[in-house]
Amino acid sequence: MATIKDVAALAGVTPTTVSRCINNRGYIKDETKQKIQKAMEELGYRPNGVARALSKQTTDTIAVIVPHITHPYFATLISKLEQSANSHGFKMFLMSSREDDARKESYLKMSLDSRVSGIIVCSEEIESENLQKYGTPVVEIETHANPDTPHIICDNKEGGRLAAKALIDAGCRNLLHIGGIEDAHVPADDRALGFRETCEASNVKHSEVSYPSRVYSSLDYMKYIEEILSKFPDIDGIFASSDLIAAQVCQVARRMGRIIPGDLKLIGFDGVYISEMATPSITTIRQPLSEMAEAAVSIIDAIQNNRPYESEHIFPVELIRRETL
Repeated sequence: MATIKDVAALAGVTPTTVSRCINNRGYIKDETKQKIQKAMEELGYRPNGVARALSKQTTDTIAVIVPHITHPYFATLISKLEQSANSHGFKMFLMSSREDDARKESYLKMSLDSRVSGIIVCSEEIESENLQKYGTPVVEIETHANPDTPHIICDNKEGGRLAAKALIDAGCRNLLHIGGIEDAHVPADDRALGFRETCEASNVKHSEVSYPSRVYSSLDYMKYIEEILSKFPDIDGIFASSDLIAAQVCQVARRMGRIIPGDLKLIGFDGVYISEMATPSITTIRQPLSEMAEAAVSIIDAIQNNRPYESEHIFPVELIRRETL
C-alpha cells in the first residue's frame, strides 16, 4: 500500500508538500499540485480520512440524532437531510436514540470524538448547550431544548388552527385532538393550542388527549385509540398529531364500525407517505420537510464557512385534502 512518502518521491516533492496539498493548506503551485495528483493516481494512494480530520479539526460529516428510524415522519426527514447534506458536500451518519437519555449522551460524545462538522438533533431533551463549549455547530429540528441553539420548526399553531377549521367547515361539532406525549414539552404542542383556540372561537365542543411515552416508543397506538374512541363515542371529527396515528385511527374505527368520513372525519399531521397509502387516504397538514432539512444543513454549512445565518426558521404548513374529510 502506497504511503505519503511514496507519493512525494514519485512527484519529486517533500512529504510535507504532499500533506499541505491534500489538506489544502498554504500556497502550492498548480504545476506541483498536478504532479502530486498524478502520483497519487498512479500509486492508488487515498488520503487517510481520520488523519485529515485531525488536521482540519473537523470532518465533512454531519451527525443526525433521531428518536426513531422507522417512524414515517423521521424516515422521510432523514431522507431529506441526506439529500441536503450531499448537495452541500457533507456525508451523514445517523443515530437513533430511542428516547434513551444515556444513549443520546453516548451518541453526542461519539459525534464530538469523530470531529463532525455539525450535529442535527431531532430528539427532545438533548442538552445541546454542553456542546457549545466544544465549538460544534448544533441545529435542532422540531425541538427547542436550548434557546441559544439554532432551530427549525414548522408553524405548528397554524397547523392546529387549519385542522380545526377544516373539520368545523366540514360540519363537525364534537372534535377531538390526539396530541403528543404526556409530560413532554416540544414545539408540536402548539398544534393543540391552535386547535383549542379555533374551537373556542367557533363555540364548538372539543376535547384533547395525550398518550404515554411507552405508546410513542412502540409506535403502536391501536389499543390506545380503541380506548379513546370508546371514551368519546360521540365525537365526529379527529385531529391526530401525526399521520401515523391517523392511519391507525382508520384501522381501529373500521373495526369499531365507525365510517370515515361518513360519521367520523379525520385529519393527520406531517404530510408523509403513509397519509397517501392509508385507506382511505388521509387529509393532513403538510410540513415542508425538504425545505426544513435544507435550512438545517445550510446553517451548519454557514457556520463552517463563517457566513451569516438565521438562528430561527418557522416554515408554513398547508392543508392537503384527501378522502378522510
